[in-house]
Amino acid sequence: MNDVYQTPLAQRYASKEMQYIFSPDMKFKTWRKLWIALAETEKELGLDITDEQIEELKAHKDDINYEDARKREKEVRHDVMSHVYAYGLQCPKAKGIIHLGATSCYVGDNTDVIIMTEGLKLVRKKLINVISELAKFAKEYKAQPTLAFTHFQPAQPTTVGKRATLWMNEFVMDLEDLDYVLSTMKLLGCKGTTGTQASFLELFNGDHDKIRMIDKKIAAKMGFDACVPVSGQTYSRKVDTRVLNVLAGIAASAHKMSNDIRLLQHLKEVEEPFEKSQIGSSAMAYKRNPMRSERIASLADFVIADALNPAIVSSTQWFERTLDDSANKRLSVPEGFLAVDGILDLLLNVTDGLKVYDKVILRHFMAELPFMATENIMMDAVKAGEDRQVMHEKIRELSMIAGRRVKEEGLDNNLLELIAADPSFHVTMEELQAKMEPINYVGRSREQVDEYLEEVINPILEANKDLLGMTAEINV
Repeated sequence: MNDVYQTPLAQRYASKEMQYIFSPDMKFKTWRKLWIALAETEKELGLDITDEQIEELKAHKDDINYEDARKREKEVRHDVMSHVYAYGLQCPKAKGIIHLGATSCYVGDNTDVIIMTEGLKLVRKKLINVISELAKFAKEYKAQPTLAFTHFQPAQPTTVGKRATLWMNEFVMDLEDLDYVLSTMKLLGCKGTTGTQASFLELFNGDHDKIRMIDKKIAAKMGFDACVPVSGQTYSRKVDTRVLNVLAGIAASAHKMSNDIRLLQHLKEVEEPFEKSQIGSSAMAYKRNPMRSERIASLADFVIADALNPAIVSSTQWFERTLDDSANKRLSVPEGFLAVDGILDLLLNVTDGLKVYDKVILRHFMAELPFMATENIMMDAVKAGEDRQVMHEKIRELSMIAGRRVKEEGLDNNLLELIAADPSFHVTMEELQAKMEPINYVGRSREQVDEYLEEVINPILEANKDLLGMTAEINV
């Protein structure tokens, strides 16, 4: 099929697992499960439906006759009724009770909730594995000093592992949001054309007690705790907004991390995996471009923008329902999930193979360390009896001289020599050199990594150990 458009989300980015969740098979098999759940519930509550009819429905729940449904839809222009018809062809005894009392949204909306819930579960599994890989990385490099940056200017040092906890903590926040939204997912249930259950009131001869049981029974049969308490014809489209906002949050965290990796790769300090036969540039054979991190950023842009779709849809629905949501939902919700799935697979691939170049990191560190050490040097001079403000001004002046030497002349940083030559600092060059141990300038970075892993990350991983162990290969 090279003469028609093929979505890159399926061809290049998303996993087979996520593609199945949003596949026609998943959708229409779920429709049939919902019809079976409805028939069983109606029978249990007293309608004249036989075990034989239900068994017939169950016998054909997975062998969907797509061609019959497609032919029928060309005639009637209605997807749900086309599948009711196709199911009826396979189940002649049950034909008359399929979809009894229900609207299209009974199968459409309940299935959407089920599919989004399954999608969130897969996202959650991959997100936890990303956090796990980052935890390993943070632990391994918790004591590797490195320059920190504010405004992308060298600042007080940190460690490579401590920086990784910053990435990790944003993903933990995303996990918290995901878990909350996942805990709120409810089926629509059987609410009827405007949410009043009027058709069921007619079916059950006005028996409100039986009608109150319908949603509870269907929710239990479909593996949910509850259905929404009130609705119009559809579940509130605000549900889609909440779900896509979770995906956009993950995308934003991934984008931030990928930006940092790209900048670090430019500095030659940290590098994403690069395969033996990988080509970085068609023109420049020496290049090792951060392709995976760039792809994460690109897909993240799409997801962040995509989250606006359900927000617009939700805000513009009229009364009990309009149909201007349908085409948008068919695109924005699946594609948001497929793109985030691709992002998480890329993150797993990157975090599992990050390369740290400690010697380059040390060289950059030592070039800036004299500046970083000046506060300690100033404090020692004050202890020796000097005025703090006077020493601050002297260090500022000497730092400017050393800085001009580095920037304008391309020479090494000679701040230590300048300080040692000034007797007011009461320090020799040898004493200054002894102070230049990088690990002494990273504050509590190592301890913070240990404490964060112990207090925050390990409990998460322990509670989800059955989900750990995923690996991911990127398609292209």
